[in-house]
This record gives sequence, C-alpha cells and structure tokens, in this order.
Amino acid sequence: MTDVIFREAVRADLPAIIALLADDVLGKARDFTEVDAAYERAFADIDADPRNQLIVADSAGELVGCLQITYIPGLGRHGAERSLIESVRVRSDLRGRGLGRAMMAWAVDQARQRGCALVQLTTDKSRADAHRFYRDLGFVASHEGMKLAL
Repeated sequence: MTDVIFREAVRADLPAIIALLADDVLGKARDFTEVDAAYERAFADIDADPRNQLIVADSAGELVGCLQITYIPGLGRHGAERSLIESVRVRSDLRGRGLGRAMMAWAVDQARQRGCALVQLTTDKSRADAHRFYRDLGFVASHEGMKLAL
C-alpha cells in the first residue's frame, strides 16, 4: 500500500478507530462499535497528553490502520525515555499486504528521532500470528508481562 500516510488522529477519526479495535477476535469481546462517553473521554485524554500519540494510517481519507504510542520517561537505562506501542490494528481485509510492517517501521523511526533508548510493546499470549510478526521485525520476547484487572 503506497498511498498511505501516517498522522495523528483527530476526533472525527474516532468511529473508524473504534471499528478497527473491535474488528479483532479479542476486540469483539471487549470493545464496543459506537462512540460513547468513555471513548470520548479517552480520546480527549490521549489528545491532550504530549507523551501520547494516537496514530492512524490514512489511505485517501479512509482509515486502514491505527496504533498508540506512549513515551515513558524513566531512570533506568541512564534516564532514557522509551516508546510503548499499543493497540496496533490493520483493517482485516488489508492484512498481509505490508501495512502493519510500514506502520511499525514508522513508529520505531519516531522513537529513534525522539531519542528513545528502546521500543516496547505487549501482545496477548493467544496472538501467535502477532508474535511471529513482531519477531520478524526484530522484537525479542525478553520479559514476561503481567496484568492485574481492576
């Protein structure tokens, strides 16, 4: 896909982003398909935070992918900032065409330009295809992630 641009999301993109999040085996169980107050609040919080970017892949005005980047300051690695990439989605009918690879390359380049020491992400243990995808991009499963639902 050569006609895709990556840009920060605007409020008008929210319905399409929510559709991308829900267009997924795990997303179907946890994401709604309509904009509600919770999505509005989350978008406003992300948009207002200079350490967060909600990025969309735009092909001729149509959203075909998204991801969120969070820049995390820390004392580890001699005070280095790190980039956390989450909620990576490519529209289901476009998967396997290189868009995800291009999105991730763009996001990693943004982290490099910002001076981040590393890029990290989490992916659900059930997503074997995603694990293979990230390994092919050079990511290493070096840590065991843990979560506590609240």
